[in-house]
Amino acid sequence: MDTHPADMQALQQFNQLAQIRKQLMASFEQKYGPQMNFGNSFSRYPWQWVDTPWPWQV
Repeated sequence: MDTHPADMQALQQFNQLAQIRKQLMASFEQKYGPQMNFGNSFSRYPWQWVDTPWPWQV
């Protein structure tokens, strides 16, 4: 996007892929727990950061 800021098709594709990534991350976190810290991912009760498998084990 930095090299083609006025390319509407590229922006639409970027937004579409960003939405797909958001959905995939939500699905993954629902199954395996939070993936990002500092409030970027929510945790169910009880606290899930200590649960296995870790992301690199999936």
